[in-house]
Amino acid sequence: MASLSMDCSPTFCVPGLWNPFIIFHSRSSRRRRRLHSLGLAAMPEKRPFERLPADVSPINYSLCLKPDLLDFTFEGKLEAAAQIHATGFNYQNEDEKVTLSFPSTLQTGTGTLKIDFVGELNDKMKGFYRSKYTTPSGEVRYAAVTQFEATDARRAFPCWDEPAIKATFDISLVVPKDRVALSNMNVIDRKPYPDDENLVEVKFARTPVMSTYLVAFVVGEYDFVETRSKDGVCVRVYTPVGKAEQGKFALEVAAKTLPFYKDYFNVPYPLPKIDLIAIADFAAGAMENWGLVTYRETALLIDPKNSCSSSRQWVALVVGHELAHQWFGNLVTMEWWTHLWLNEGFASWIEYLCVDHCFPEYDIWTQFVSADYTRAQELDALDNSHPIEVSVGHPSEVDEIFDAISYSKGASVIRMLHDYIGDKDFKKGMNMYLTKFQQKNAATGEDCPQWMVPITISTSEDPNQAKLKILMDKPEMNVVLKNVKPDQWVKLNLGTVGFYRTQYSSAMLESLLPGIRDLSLPPVDRLGLQNDLFSLARAGIISTVEVLKVMEAFVNEPNYTVWSDLSCNLGILSTLLSHTDFYEEIQEFVKDVFSPIGERLGWDPKPGEGHLDALLRGLVLGKLGKAGHKATLEEARRRFKDHVEGKQILSADLRSPVYLTVLKHGDGTTLDIMLKLHKQADMQEEKNRIERVLGATLLPDLIQKVLTFALSEEVRPQDTVSVIGGVAGGSKHGRKAAWKFIKDNWEELYNRYQGGFLISRLIKLSVEGFAVDKMAGEVKAFFESHPAPSAERTIQQCCENILLNAAWLKRDAESIHQYLLQRKASLPTV
Repeated sequence: MASLSMDCSPTFCVPGLWNPFIIFHSRSSRRRRRLHSLGLAAMPEKRPFERLPADVSPINYSLCLKPDLLDFTFEGKLEAAAQIHATGFNYQNEDEKVTLSFPSTLQTGTGTLKIDFVGELNDKMKGFYRSKYTTPSGEVRYAAVTQFEATDARRAFPCWDEPAIKATFDISLVVPKDRVALSNMNVIDRKPYPDDENLVEVKFARTPVMSTYLVAFVVGEYDFVETRSKDGVCVRVYTPVGKAEQGKFALEVAAKTLPFYKDYFNVPYPLPKIDLIAIADFAAGAMENWGLVTYRETALLIDPKNSCSSSRQWVALVVGHELAHQWFGNLVTMEWWTHLWLNEGFASWIEYLCVDHCFPEYDIWTQFVSADYTRAQELDALDNSHPIEVSVGHPSEVDEIFDAISYSKGASVIRMLHDYIGDKDFKKGMNMYLTKFQQKNAATGEDCPQWMVPITISTSEDPNQAKLKILMDKPEMNVVLKNVKPDQWVKLNLGTVGFYRTQYSSAMLESLLPGIRDLSLPPVDRLGLQNDLFSLARAGIISTVEVLKVMEAFVNEPNYTVWSDLSCNLGILSTLLSHTDFYEEIQEFVKDVFSPIGERLGWDPKPGEGHLDALLRGLVLGKLGKAGHKATLEEARRRFKDHVEGKQILSADLRSPVYLTVLKHGDGTTLDIMLKLHKQADMQEEKNRIERVLGATLLPDLIQKVLTFALSEEVRPQDTVSVIGGVAGGSKHGRKAAWKFIKDNWEELYNRYQGGFLISRLIKLSVEGFAVDKMAGEVKAFFESHPAPSAERTIQQCCENILLNAAWLKRDAESIHQYLLQRKASLPTV
């Protein structure tokens, strides 16, 4: 049969006499048992788990892979160099381990282990898998690609699949001669394959010592653009055939980023080349494989004419993030998944430093506060949150911690430390860390004292400078601020850098409101103040009405990121109030708050406008259109008609708000047109743009049509989640329909995502908007009878959020309603 064969010869080291068996990770497929139970038992306890024994370790793996992209199978060989034959070969499926037994004790020294095995190129977007794409001529073909983090290298070849067990790799790929073959290192030989004239054998240079989860190989059809960084590193961006132009933006960012990191860390990039490649079917945003970084197409490709400003920013951040990992994660690696935040928290912080270097006009550090800092605080407010560093055992637990705590809270704490100790000393510390642990592994210190919290206080006398800086090194402190005049405001947490919430007295809060209206309070502080208040209201510490009054003070607000955060919080409140009979009143409030800035911006860019103006216009018009603002709705419909008819194509920055507006207030014809645009779109960014807004439709039969579409061949597997999530977030009826759809199609969805983090994301997007106590019980009960081990923490968090929403609604709904009615009565009639 046509197959994919693989020789895998790991050379291993025996440090002393050891038991006559070898244990390592091996898995060609993973199946989970379904546990069915009745009643509402607690979530299952963590599964017992032991790491691999340390009495044998690999030095080098020699891999030869021969992909067959028609039958999606592979065979492999590990042949023993020593004449010792294993007497036993025992699978431990639950722990994903294999034990090899030998007739006698192996002596100290080195040897070569060789084994025969088989596997498949799966369709689960993990391990060694197949990715479907369409050629420019319309033919469907497949690429063979890898995604090994966290524990899926073992799907491709038997290995000691733990981050601390590092080795070098010699990789060869036997591939069709018309296909591109890539791996971590540069090509050192390419020659005809003796058994088949249509194949070539491509040999790559030996890698540095590295972890198995960072190994990568890709076989497919790609174009590329290329340059050299000023340090002489060859940089390439690989794109689908015919789309090389769309790789130029990422190439520019990568070429600027490598020298920036080299200078910042004072450690050179350790490989001769780096490739960045767009993969059609890809579960994560990107993966930092050493020297061969893989991306979703939307995280790498930018069309000069058809990509929006937010997409450019996203690509810049993701490129910055993944290239930071080449040092932080790849050169120095966490010792175990418990220490994931050492990789992800750092990369999530420094990506902003990098983008600020490349694109200072993005004002990216203000955006950090809305995108990462407040997101982390929101999750961290839950009882079912977890520390930045959380103990991880069984592989099924690893996916649980790829979340806002490991990434965004980790980044926020690093930002706080960087601000406190200063850039000069921080850089010196980075260099010492990387130099000490390069090609090795690092772990946090075992003792965990309470954090000391840097606290800054500013006043209206000088809003951009701290009047007082203190280090809170005990649970409670009283601070006296001297020489403050009665008419001056006082603001804690200058720059919203400290990772904590602030509650002001009514008098202190009242004195801060003029600083919001006249913009004397800096943007990031205006944002932080509003976000703290909103969180306090959600927690029941203050009334939501107080927050609504503060939101009205933002009438003169010009800053995109402040509006973005305000919009997000109003969206949460709108979702909550969709459970009441006065949902339309909160939409009137949204229109009143956003109308002035909408009128100032207009629909078309003005001379001198830049990146942030484009982001703000899209945000405001989308908010007004969704809320049913009459003038916005009429203009959106007019522009959409012209766009569809080809009279005037919508600019990329206006497409999302226009699509959202016409769908929310449209009918079946509108949805059909959107689905037609989706089918015609050549660019994945445009397809995703449409997929994200389809859930805005309100009619029950159309909602069902969208949900059915989500599982169709028209939607890439990784994007199904955002379509279903969009339905759940679109309306009260959509939320119920999406939850029923998930229950009805659970087997297919779970099988598709194999318990990875996409299943957690699907659950979160679909159920956390509920606000009825009994729904928490229903969600809990469903997942007790349909276990999703990698999503257990997410399920607990969602159930907690549902209960918190219900309590919030019960506590504040009536006072919000009365406030909105009184406000409406006091407004002048037009």
